[in-house]
Amino acid sequence: MFSFLVEKIHDVRFVTMVLAAIAASATAYTLVMPLFAGEGLAKRMKAVANERERIRARERERLNKTEKVSLRQTPKQVVSKVVEDLNLTKYLAQEAARDKLVQAGYRGQAPYVTFLFFRAVTPILLFVGAVLYVFVISHLEKSLPIKIGICVVAAWAGLQAPMLFLSNAISKRQLSIRRAFPDALDLLLICIESGMSIEAAFRKVSVEIVTQSVALSEEFTLTTAELSYLQDRKVAYENLARRTGVDGVKSVCLALQQSERYGTPLGQSLRVMAQENRDMRMNEAEKKAAALPPKLTVPMILFFLPVLFVVILGPTGIKIAAMQ
Repeated sequence: MFSFLVEKIHDVRFVTMVLAAIAASATAYTLVMPLFAGEGLAKRMKAVANERERIRARERERLNKTEKVSLRQTPKQVVSKVVEDLNLTKYLAQEAARDKLVQAGYRGQAPYVTFLFFRAVTPILLFVGAVLYVFVISHLEKSLPIKIGICVVAAWAGLQAPMLFLSNAISKRQLSIRRAFPDALDLLLICIESGMSIEAAFRKVSVEIVTQSVALSEEFTLTTAELSYLQDRKVAYENLARRTGVDGVKSVCLALQQSERYGTPLGQSLRVMAQENRDMRMNEAEKKAAALPPKLTVPMILFFLPVLFVVILGPTGIKIAAMQ
């Protein structure tokens, strides 16, 4: 059985079939997942509502000077036990990782404990897998230092894999926020100029903007809760800027803080910032459109030109072969 698996792993046709099956499955997954987007949206909005209720309960308990209510969710027992037994919070703890988890939309203690768990386990798993493949399965005809180097590189890749996943999640979330933020600013401006308070404006915009960006709706909902129950409103704006990590959101939060402190008119500032964010969104789209031709050069050379040569020169080659 083991020799059969080794033979299949080194079979080019079998590996090609497996890769083709993976590609087909990924394509089907991409086409099917939008059909279930509504269900995921409802779950995420329910989670945001629960988060708001937890913030409300915590602030009520704090004002009453009683026992505080924790916002932290309990992680899985196995994950929590491994983190506690190995004391990973001491050796792998990073404040930057906490901020990145928040920016990726993972709030509370449970995602942080899970992140530490995978940060410790993934390098070990990849290192063991590399050792088994290099020394047991494939029997690479390489020197011992090269084999050890391959195993070390696999362990390093496992150490960086959780951070890479986190960076990818942050990029996707920030892209969603940046695309919807100019429209959200326009709605916020309309609400404020109509006489709404800033809390009511954030609440209304969070409901209206959810179809464009779930992430931005979540952040506005949490900001509404913090504005209602935190003693210092400046902290709510700072938290919004920290959770998103988007420059446009940071500028708007700074303008809101200045308006709260100095009483400056907020409508004109929001109008100018909405136009700036809209221009930034258009510039980003133009930049991507300008970068498209160079990116298409290599695929055209590799895939299109050979086919054209076969179509154009194929009949001529057949005729020449027939004449001989």
